[in-house]
Amino acid sequence: MKNLWHQTRSFSSTAQLLMANQFAINLAFYMLMPYLATHLADDLHLAAWTVGLVLGVRNLSQQGMFLIGGTIADRYGYRVPVIAGCLLRVAGFALLGWVDSLPALLAASAATGFAGALFNPAVRAYLAAEAGDRRVDAFATFNVYYQAGMLLGPLVGLALLAADFTAVCSTAAAIFAALTVLQWRALPARQGEQEQLADGERTGVLTQWRTVVANRPFLLFSAAMIGSYILTFQVYLALPLAAGLALGDDGTKATTGLFIVSAAVAVAGQLRLTGWAKHTWTAPQALVRGLAGTGLAFAPLALVPPSAGRQGAVAQLAALTVAVALLAAASAVVYPFEMDTVVMLSGNRLVATHYGFYNTVSGIGITLGNLAVGALWDFAVKRGALFVPWLALAATGLLCAAAVHRLARGGRLHRARQETVPAPA
Repeated sequence: MKNLWHQTRSFSSTAQLLMANQFAINLAFYMLMPYLATHLADDLHLAAWTVGLVLGVRNLSQQGMFLIGGTIADRYGYRVPVIAGCLLRVAGFALLGWVDSLPALLAASAATGFAGALFNPAVRAYLAAEAGDRRVDAFATFNVYYQAGMLLGPLVGLALLAADFTAVCSTAAAIFAALTVLQWRALPARQGEQEQLADGERTGVLTQWRTVVANRPFLLFSAAMIGSYILTFQVYLALPLAAGLALGDDGTKATTGLFIVSAAVAVAGQLRLTGWAKHTWTAPQALVRGLAGTGLAFAPLALVPPSAGRQGAVAQLAALTVAVALLAAASAVVYPFEMDTVVMLSGNRLVATHYGFYNTVSGIGITLGNLAVGALWDFAVKRGALFVPWLALAATGLLCAAAVHRLARGGRLHRARQETVPAPA
């Protein structure tokens, strides 16, 4: 904690505010979201497909709108979408706790998702601009606060559930209301570097997007990194499925424990891992080795076949714990260098739009990847070959690492030229 405090204090007051904001954002989000499906099914008695629809609308409205959020941030400054996103979360979370009709729930879910699409690219672009040459250290510190919010959120939410789900939603909405006021009063306006026409006017939205799409090194890097997002998402999909299969009714408790292990490893190890990686490797080497580590994290599960009895359950739980810890550590190595690379490849132009596009591509990749992982899981369960999905996930990480290594060797991860795409006649 002492090291975290000194590291945080070494950045500007604005950067510190952004880090504290992210902790509060994740605290409020994760005190509510893990329990939303249970509330919809058990308290409101909605059908399973309806529960899936409400959750799917939230994910789609966030992942599908990241590019819009980043575009808004580059056109109108980073402060506006950060405040607007927090204000929208106030409305969305308040509605989720008080309404019971499907149209209202869908509207609340969409508002909650779009709020994330507004402030996520803006916050990262703002932090990158504030950090200057210390972007890697800034994103490493930022990730500690990010993971700490994820760690404490479900625990606070569980305590508030002793009252009811409305108390959880109301508290989460109150946190976002306080954040809105705090940022309105304390967050300075900040405009990113934009593409401009010869007469100094701002380019149009379509020209902003063409600038991003024309950035071939950035597109190649975005595609190469899709696999890493598929792997990190398995904390929500394949790993809980494995826990349920191995431990039965105790699988839910084990899954909660795995979430805690993942966040705790990131909180405790992020700064040390980043400092060690910076002094040991170049940025591309850190990316490649970290990505390989995310794939190899699934190897213990392939090596420990499921077996009946208490010993089999203990062995599976141990393998799951090791896999989650390795995945969290490898992801902690990757994250700050990944975020820095996005800024570098953008040429420090339209940074929020680049982040928005990057997150949209990652979201599409996660959706398609989860379909593939789910199909592999069903195949493996029917054939009694549960090593298959784990080997496929391990191979995904190694292929992702190989792709980034090839980009680095080909000089594709160097700073992009700062060019302006001309407006259409």
